Amino acid sequence: VQLQASGGGLVQPGGSLRLSCVVYGSTLDDYAIGWFRQAPGKEREWVLCISTAGSTNHADSVKGRFTTSRDNAHHTVYLQMNSLKPEDTAVYYCAAQRYTRYPRGCPRSYEYWGQGTQVTVSS
Repeated sequence: VQLQASGGGLVQPGGSLRLSCVVYGSTLDDYAIGWFRQAPGKEREWVLCISTAGSTNHADSVKGRFTTSRDNAHHTVYLQMNSLKPEDTAVYYCAAQRYTRYPRGCPRSYEYWGQGTQVTVSS
């Protein structure tokens, strides 16, 4: 299973970006997807996740601003980021874990990771 994240870039505060994560090598239906980010000099942090059934959980820092959705037919998960702030600047990663036993839950760890895409929020 391979993941490829894309869609990052430079955006002004208050702006929006949509990241994509394409999953190759397996059907997306069986995988929960997590989004993580890592800012310079900081540890990687969990941002949000989407279960196999489409349920989502968010970190408090992004609640009300970031949403995620999945398009299993196109092997793609999206991260919509609105009202971006400078503190959202980071490399964003998507990760996958086969998680069919708990279709409405998200796992605590992920086996497969994408390469990351840079998001910079600055004026």
